[in-house]
Amino acid sequence: MSAPALRPGLHAPFLRGSERAGVEALLERIRLLTVERQQLRAETAPAGALERNRLAIAYLQWELSYALIERYLPALAAQSAA
Repeated sequence: MSAPALRPGLHAPFLRGSERAGVEALLERIRLLTVERQQLRAETAPAGALERNRLAIAYLQWELSYALIERYLPALAAQSAA
């Protein structure tokens, strides 16, 4: 018998879209989602809403890491894209 998935519904890795937001825009979106998460917790929101919010934050943090690499290590970003 296999162990249950820790995060049901999350089977594929994050995929980068062709349209990428800048570092500042990503930081602002993460900030807004963090405020939303605090409100969800204060309102004792259902687990599904908290999980969707968590996944959105995780995805944006992942995008932010790539945006920072592209900004500060453009040669490395170009090499890994090839």
